[in-house]
Amino acid sequence: MIETEVFDFFARTELPAPALGADEVRRHLHETFSMTGDLKELGSQQDQNFLVTDHDTGEPLGVLKLTNPVFSEAEIELQGLAADTVAEREPALRIPRIVVGPQGPMSAWWDTSAGRLHARVLEFIGGTTLMGSGYLSPATVARLGELAGKVSVALSDMTHPASTRVLQWDLRHADRVIEALLPDEPDSRIADLARSVAERATQHLTPVMSRLPLQLGHFDLTDDNVVAPHGPCAVPDAVIDFGDVAESWAVNEIAITVSSLLHHDGFTPVDALTAIRAFHALRPLTEDEADALWSLVALRGVVLVLSGRQQVRIDGQNDYADSALDRELRILEQAASVPFPVMTTLIRDGLDMAVRPGPVWSGAPLIAEVAGAVVLDTGTTAPLNDEGRWSDPTTLADAAVAALASGSSAVVLPAWHPRLTGAPMRTPAAPATVPTALTVWLARDTDLDVPAGGELEPAGDGVTIAVADQVVRLTGFSPDGVTLPARTPIEIQLTRAHEDPVPLLVDARYAHAWRRVAGDPAPLIGLPPLAAERRDDTLVRRHQVLAEVQEHYYAEPPRIERGWREYLADTDGRVYLDMVNNVTSVGHAHPRVVEAAHRQMRLLNTNSRFNYRGIAEFAERVSATLPDELDTVFFVNSGSEATDLAIRIAMAATGRPDIVAMREAYHGWTFASDAVSTSIADNPNALATRPEWVHTVDAANGYRGVHRGADAEKYAPEAVAVIDALAEAGTPPAGFICESYFGNAGGVALPDGYLEQVYTAVRRHGGIAIADEVQVGYGRLGEWFWGFQQQNVVPDVVAVAKSVGAGQPIGIVVTRRAIAARYRTQGYFFSSTGGSPVSSAIGLAVLDVIQTEGLQENARIVGAHLKNRLMGLAESHPIVGTAHGSGLYLGLEFVRDRETLEPATEETAAICDRLLSLGVIMQPTGDYLNVLKIKPPLCVTKESADYFVDCLDHVLTTGW
Repeated sequence: MIETEVFDFFARTELPAPALGADEVRRHLHETFSMTGDLKELGSQQDQNFLVTDHDTGEPLGVLKLTNPVFSEAEIELQGLAADTVAEREPALRIPRIVVGPQGPMSAWWDTSAGRLHARVLEFIGGTTLMGSGYLSPATVARLGELAGKVSVALSDMTHPASTRVLQWDLRHADRVIEALLPDEPDSRIADLARSVAERATQHLTPVMSRLPLQLGHFDLTDDNVVAPHGPCAVPDAVIDFGDVAESWAVNEIAITVSSLLHHDGFTPVDALTAIRAFHALRPLTEDEADALWSLVALRGVVLVLSGRQQVRIDGQNDYADSALDRELRILEQAASVPFPVMTTLIRDGLDMAVRPGPVWSGAPLIAEVAGAVVLDTGTTAPLNDEGRWSDPTTLADAAVAALASGSSAVVLPAWHPRLTGAPMRTPAAPATVPTALTVWLARDTDLDVPAGGELEPAGDGVTIAVADQVVRLTGFSPDGVTLPARTPIEIQLTRAHEDPVPLLVDARYAHAWRRVAGDPAPLIGLPPLAAERRDDTLVRRHQVLAEVQEHYYAEPPRIERGWREYLADTDGRVYLDMVNNVTSVGHAHPRVVEAAHRQMRLLNTNSRFNYRGIAEFAERVSATLPDELDTVFFVNSGSEATDLAIRIAMAATGRPDIVAMREAYHGWTFASDAVSTSIADNPNALATRPEWVHTVDAANGYRGVHRGADAEKYAPEAVAVIDALAEAGTPPAGFICESYFGNAGGVALPDGYLEQVYTAVRRHGGIAIADEVQVGYGRLGEWFWGFQQQNVVPDVVAVAKSVGAGQPIGIVVTRRAIAARYRTQGYFFSSTGGSPVSSAIGLAVLDVIQTEGLQENARIVGAHLKNRLMGLAESHPIVGTAHGSGLYLGLEFVRDRETLEPATEETAAICDRLLSLGVIMQPTGDYLNVLKIKPPLCVTKESADYFVDCLDHVLTTGW
């Protein structure tokens, strides 16, 4: 009969792990289970674990677990039964069960040099754990919450006599564990932190703890105790180590899981909502559990820190416990970094539970002389922030002073509206951009009207006024009685009494919850409430009215409403570095381009068949950048239209229908441009669905194409052979079209001499050479203004767009006058808005900026620096295959194997998502979407290029 006596931590608070030598373990394994093999010790805080592998093959045979001798046989039986129960009820999960050998289950008691120990051989679960503090993707975080939910539901009705065991990890006993361990903590800083957090967490937990439901649980479902299958971006599908199974509060399951996430790179408390929601979807939390959750997370952090440090003191050879100390302290610090009321509100709101309202001022105004005050708007779309003024630290003060000088009694900056003004650039974490205080500048010295019963006290840089259960904080000045100084920014907060101090600025992701602690201060100065609740439905509305196929970047994109130079800003006031936007060639919102558009719009914008000077000037300027023979210009509205027209020109000029195009390229979405596009990333059935008049040649990609390295010289003769064969078959091509630089592959240069040989061949048979410069043209390559210049050739037709209009839809086709004249055989040509007055004015301004600001030279210098740094990443990150391109037309290709060049498609998408969290906009390109499309505005600085590479290096180092 199994003993039912169970462990009680408070009867024995020191638990050194067993420490048997490998030889003794090997002997017992053979004698007891007839198992032989090599041993590798695995980490454990209180047990001793070994991986057992076959001596000849190295294949895992199982994991030997030597249980700490303080645990009874009944407790060991409980662990096995819990694992079996979860495995049976959740068959999709991989759960380690006891290995059954020739003599039965491999579970026995050993008499060892360290006393009597229980030994079990558990199934080896292959894959990778989440050990360490690397980055966890949102998918992984959600999966951990889901696993916790599945296990909790599976064990919810299980009972066992040993479930009453008292473990130090049972958060019902956290206060007693902390009380037992805290006196022995030698580091006063750690002790003070642990004591402070424990006191606040217990205070927050006490009102609901008696109503928290109990059940049996795993209660150690942490990052260390889940396993993901090998493979790119795999999420965990296995749960291991049922050593802490017991009965406790059911909510502890997710609390413990969440706590284990807090030490991971880039993880912040708000990110825990992803796991909590996933858990809640399977095992709904009660409102009491939601209120208790973050307190339990924090208490888990305290217990981990104190227990881990104690274990190292009593078990100095325990490297596993020692290595965990830093991450356990990180867990505690993160859990305590946001006040419990704020996190509780975030959790309740995230689970669609009611949240308490914030404080509301109902008394008389404290300042009565602000009638007619000017209310400043510093948000992302505010005119105050035009022309990059948001980045000037003096902008806000200058605006306030100007308003006062114009006669305003006061200037007010509302609370709770995200501020772009003064927001930092190049921030790897979301900055605090939402003010919790109202800021007011007064035209004259003004006395405070302290309400009856209110208590006014000086507070260093201001005063506080306590009224009943509310506190008003006024900061930013030297207190002088009740007088507020004129022309001084005074910040006014309204908070509840007895709450933690509220920061003057908070991260927008937490702002909704902070508003339940601090209210709207506007009524304090006699203004109506100024802080409306913000629920952005833009993405929902987009999905409702736009076609599903019209995609957007990112699954959960920021709402971008402003750009400046190489930066984009969202409505939360976060500034992103835009490293992908080759459309806005000269930089977002360039003043010269904006002014040209504004001026021309005030004059005229009409059908391009009217006679106005701008279209002629623009055509002359474009033609002047090209070889002399390319002297005739067509204007359209996009790159797709430009390549479409180029193809039609070739057909008209030759009277033939057939076109030769390079495989894996993208030329546009119109009928003709789509017909010659064979990128499988844009159309998986591209090659199989080409019309009869389209003929393709191999993608001249010297890195991953059919011919690589020096063998890339074979591409041109093979393309020539295709052209010659068409001619011999009686179907000579009307033209050959390809990108001058292989842009769809990420900016791969064509082999030297490729275009010269192919252009010669197509012209020998009376065809037209078409250069698609839609992406690469206009100085982006740095060394050359046009991509075909790198090949020392002159095409017959050039199609260009994107950079031409810096965001304005402008497409251009340039050819020889004789070729253009033959288009008359197809009828006449017009584009109503192609080359319109406004488009022409913008196009001229873009050329002026490129030339006067030296942006082609900037592309050469910054681009060379950027490419060198990108190539340097290959030295430490095997996933980096190579860096393609020239100037600011670059691509970084990711591969799973540098020999086979297997594309790292899933990894590239995840890397781009991770970069977004670090404040960098990046997207994949290429047929396999495994190349970073690095094409920033031409004005990008060296500092921004370095920030991009530093962020990328961080992602490749810490995970994605």
